[in-house]
Amino acid sequence: MTDNETQHGDDGRLPHVSYRPLILTAEMEATAQEHFDFLRARHFPPERNWLSAHITLFHALPGAERAAIEQHLDEATAGLRPIAATVETVRLLGNGVAFALSSPALEGLRAALVQRWSPWLTRQDQQGFRPHVTVQNKVSPDTARALQASLSEDFAPWDFAVTGLRLWHYAGGPWEPAARFPPK
Repeated sequence: MTDNETQHGDDGRLPHVSYRPLILTAEMEATAQEHFDFLRARHFPPERNWLSAHITLFHALPGAERAAIEQHLDEATAGLRPIAATVETVRLLGNGVAFALSSPALEGLRAALVQRWSPWLTRQDQQGFRPHVTVQNKVSPDTARALQASLSEDFAPWDFAVTGLRLWHYAGGPWEPAARFPPK
């Protein structure tokens, strides 16, 4: 779908794609992406696994503000180098499992964007940021506990690089790419 295409809204009208919410994620280096995608393909319920592994920074930015958001992201990534991140632990989510991350630089970048975008943020995006990559969700608590225990057995923290930011259109299931912001 391109920016000129539309999808049906709840009221039966065809809103322009720019009015759908935007999602901002951090892009991972290839080896980390492949690792998390493998785990996600293996453990995520297939009927719900529409996305590749991702680190969500913002869940619902206003699509109507896309031009301003892209300008702010261009400014935020100017002079940016790849960002160091550490996979800290395997975290139980109740009905799923995620890998908890730490990255002071990524957290700082997000905090700066929170200040800039505060009037636009949903309650969820105003809350504290706990970076993670979900590899299982929407399963029974017992299934999630078993996977968390299994993945924790030989776990050791490891480092990877965040190689850019990605902006997506929320499409009700799969996300549609909107823009990429590599370090410049």
